[in-house]
Parts: sequence; structure tokens; C-alpha cells
Amino acid sequence: MSSIPDPVALHDGDHAATAARYDLGSEVVAGLRRWSVAAGVVRRGDSVLLVQNRRRNGSLDWSTPGGVIDLGEQPVEALTREVREETGLSVARWSVPLYEVEVVAPDAGFHLRVVAHRADPAEIHGEIHIDDPDGIVETAAFLDLDTARSNLIEGPPWVHEPLLAHLDDGVDDGRRFGYRLDGAHLATAQLHRR
Repeated sequence: MSSIPDPVALHDGDHAATAARYDLGSEVVAGLRRWSVAAGVVRRGDSVLLVQNRRRNGSLDWSTPGGVIDLGEQPVEALTREVREETGLSVARWSVPLYEVEVVAPDAGFHLRVVAHRADPAEIHGEIHIDDPDGIVETAAFLDLDTARSNLIEGPPWVHEPLLAHLDDGVDDGRRFGYRLDGAHLATAQLHRR
């Protein structure tokens, strides 16, 4: 699964310390579908690894690789698995969290929490090969920063704003980016930064 669960699907219906800070997996609480996601920032020189995801409605968007933390999985364990499935790359070491994202969308019925980690460049092995069991990832590639910016900007702000804050401004202090969506349809919902 890509680092952000499919918004269409959402509308339709030390690392040990990191695990303790996040609700793991996906569950329904108080009528909201809660998703906990691990996202990976993988750099190679002046490029960043992004995946292009095909959504249920046929649209395409770009994000960092990653996905839902399964029940019983540690966030970094889930991230390592998801990056390998989505890109074929094996990452042996991840940083402490670079940034966190929280999106609350009560009218659309979801609460999303994302924690992003950076791959240690010396611990990235393999070649890009997609083996996504979810069938969402269409493409995985290291993109120069200008191309990455232009592809990311088309997607949700909660995907591109934190990542670009890291890439452009060096945000890597575990900063929290909070968003609230008001409205039942994501295409027309009002976005509020918190």
C-alpha cells in the first residue's frame, strides 16, 4: 500500500518508543476509520524515491513509499516491508521520525496518522522492482527534486507539505503537521491546517 491510504477508499467506507506513540494498524473508533501509516523518505544524491499510486477511481498520485502498520507490527518493521514490496529496495536502517502527519476528517469518516522516517543512504540495497501485493503502485523512481515537487503538488497537501518542508527546509525534528477536513467528499472538503 502507498504511504497514504487511498482517499477514495477512505471516503468509501528509538523505534519502540515510536510504536508506543501511534495507534497501530487500522481500526474503527467512534465512527472514524483510524489508519496508522509509516512513510519512508529515501534519498539518493539529489533525488528522492517516490511511488505513483493508482487509486480506486483511476486517478494517479505520487507519495513516498510506505503503508499501513499491521496489528502487531512495529512502525519501522512495517516501513521496511512496505518499501521492499513497493520498490524492491531493502533498507536496513531508518532514522527516528522526521515528521508526523495527522489528518482528521470526521465527515468523511477517517483519522489518519503518519510517521515518516529517513533511510540511511549507506543502508539502501537492491534495484527498483515493484511487487506490490495491493496492486496500487504503478511506478517507483528516484526523481530530481524539481520533478518530485511538480508531481507531489498535484496530490493532497498532507502528503506534499511535510515532505517538501523536509526536502527544502530540512525539517527533521519530529514536527507534527495537523490537518482537518470538513465535508463528506474529499474533492470539495474544506482543509484547515492545525
